[in-house]
Amino acid sequence: MINHKLKVIERMSAGEGLSLDFEELIIHGVSIDSRNITPGNLFVPIIRELDGHNYVSEAISKGAIASFWQKDHPSPPDHFPLIYVDDCLESLQKLAAEYRKELQIKVIGVTGSNGKTTTKEMLNSVLQEKFRVHKTEGNLNSQIGVPLTILAIDKDSEIAVIEMGMSERGQIEQLSRITHPDIALITMIGVSHLSSLGSREQIAAAKLEIISGLKNGGCFVFQGDEQLLVKEINNIKRNILLETISFGQGDFNDVIAKNTISSAEGSQFSVANQVYYLPLPGKHNINNALATIAIALRLGLNTSEINEGFTQLKLPNMRFEKISSPLGFTIINDAWNASPDSVYAAVTTFQEMTGYSKKHLVIGDMLELGDNEIEFHQVVGRYLDPDKINYIYTYGDLSYYIGSEAKRRYPLEAVMTFKDQIILANTLKQKIKINDVILLKASREIQIDLIILSLMN
Repeated sequence: MINHKLKVIERMSAGEGLSLDFEELIIHGVSIDSRNITPGNLFVPIIRELDGHNYVSEAISKGAIASFWQKDHPSPPDHFPLIYVDDCLESLQKLAAEYRKELQIKVIGVTGSNGKTTTKEMLNSVLQEKFRVHKTEGNLNSQIGVPLTILAIDKDSEIAVIEMGMSERGQIEQLSRITHPDIALITMIGVSHLSSLGSREQIAAAKLEIISGLKNGGCFVFQGDEQLLVKEINNIKRNILLETISFGQGDFNDVIAKNTISSAEGSQFSVANQVYYLPLPGKHNINNALATIAIALRLGLNTSEINEGFTQLKLPNMRFEKISSPLGFTIINDAWNASPDSVYAAVTTFQEMTGYSKKHLVIGDMLELGDNEIEFHQVVGRYLDPDKINYIYTYGDLSYYIGSEAKRRYPLEAVMTFKDQIILANTLKQKIKINDVILLKASREIQIDLIILSLMN
């Protein structure tokens, strides 16, 4: 993590006003949360729903050695090391960008509409076979989270795998210029953020901002089946020096999966006559694996090392997470987020699973889909197969339209709609039997996973 004298921090963050008495003090790491201060931290009081300046005193009491202070805020604390800045977030980002310049590491930037976190975890697991790797922890992929990730990197790290999220144009460009990646990856282009960006073309343009900070001659890895990316990359390569590697299912890609055998436990496939096994369910994860293989091969790993890395892979909670109930049934919690693409992937995998008595799909609203949000939900309803999923439970105003379409092919008693989680959970408890399986899928804000505790008792 960053360790510097305060006078250096002041310069790196474009701050001013630090008392001469404090210039030689050394900070050890950065925090924006007064509850999680480690002694020696620099505290950065970010202004969000709550104003971090109200928590500077608490940060001091817990061992913060210094703090930023935004100039437009009155009453700074006396007799404590303060660096005065115009904007705390901008100075945090400047500090991270300057620290990145000191790091002798290769940075892999990862973005995309779906698959960012899964691919980040794959890369981390695989690359650890050969390198000291630092990765984005949790959901620290935002305008705040990415700078904090950079500032937490130890100088003996060799690779950093950094996830980049966005909600509007310009944000990926900002993060790319902070991280200055050696390799940039776009996993796929979907329809998340249609409400703010308006079209898949604009989503692709926003994701392609990751090239903005790519090192000269750096490598761009992308899904070659996505024509929106192919078209733009051909235009971009006319103006900058850029190595590209495409992955996907089409034979025109550089990295292609052949001889694929998939099951509910994982997939075996070959790339350039080398056999790989990915212990994750879902054919959609093969593309994430292909992106990982492309980057790993470029960095000098061999097939054996890559396969071993796949074997060690552990995904965060709520990514097709299997939970065994003491009552004899299984819950699959895939409720971290939802878009049409991720719903199709999860439902397809769920429909292909065998060995269970009955399958129950609990599906909530997909958010941020713009003017066509009702149609997106209706299409999901038409996709559900009554021969492969026995019961449908919808939760929320938009998911009602999933149910209304499903009812056209399902028995009426097999499709139920809910707006109350307690009633939903109680209904499920009455329906679920030993050796049944439940899939939970919804956008994160819906918090459909809150019913799990009720189901387990």
